[in-house]
Amino acid sequence: MENYRTTGQFLTGRTALVTGAAGGIGRACAHALAAAGATVHVVDLAAEAARSVAAEIGGTAQVVDLSDPAAVDTLPCEVDIVVNNAGLQHVAPVQDFPPERFALIQRVMVEAPFLILRRTLPHMYRRGWGRVVNISSVHGLRASPFKVAYVAAKHGLEGLSKVVALEGAPHGVTSNCVNPGYVRTPLVERQIADQALAHQIPEQEVVERVMLERSAIKRLIEPTEVAQAALWLSSDAAAFMTGTSLTLDGGWTAH
Repeated sequence: MENYRTTGQFLTGRTALVTGAAGGIGRACAHALAAAGATVHVVDLAAEAARSVAAEIGGTAQVVDLSDPAAVDTLPCEVDIVVNNAGLQHVAPVQDFPPERFALIQRVMVEAPFLILRRTLPHMYRRGWGRVVNISSVHGLRASPFKVAYVAAKHGLEGLSKVVALEGAPHGVTSNCVNPGYVRTPLVERQIADQALAHQIPEQEVVERVMLERSAIKRLIEPTEVAQAALWLSSDAAAFMTGTSLTLDGGWTAH
């Protein structure tokens, strides 16, 4: 039986690209991949924070606006692992949702991952090895009111991930989604305030009654927990897992 390593420097010699890597889940993923030996491109619009993370892990900061296709085309092509993590949120009923905000969220969360993979897959195919990890969400599998753009984008990312899985399989490339529930990140903290306004309830009630209502485990997920799932999907131990959605939702979708 193969003895696949999932600890230590098992990604030595690999290069990873992580979007939205200046904070939250992306930062945790960048740290986890670097600790496993990968050279990491830290991609984010926040220049100072991206450079700080890159310095922490010995990586390279790539300050890029993912809503600009021309800017996306400046990112490195020779990458073995892609973690599509960058995202943003806007909470409003459909009839009040700003069309320009809807379009922006699709560009960052669906179009940019497509453009990145279009650039990086040829290198993975040439090497006969590659890992695509798309940080989706429980909202890639379920819907919630007031999040039309985010839910649509995550469902789109799920579809993109599956197509890449089918096309990449003959070339040694896997593609999977990680689907966390609410993670303790600045994005979620901002959502708490937005949801409190939308539902007209206190912020603490948002966490208990709205965010964690359907979760069996009554706490927010930590970014490092999501990063460990992404790290495992990047290992040779996960070579047979592709085209799937790995739920880290505390039992949300078990109902």
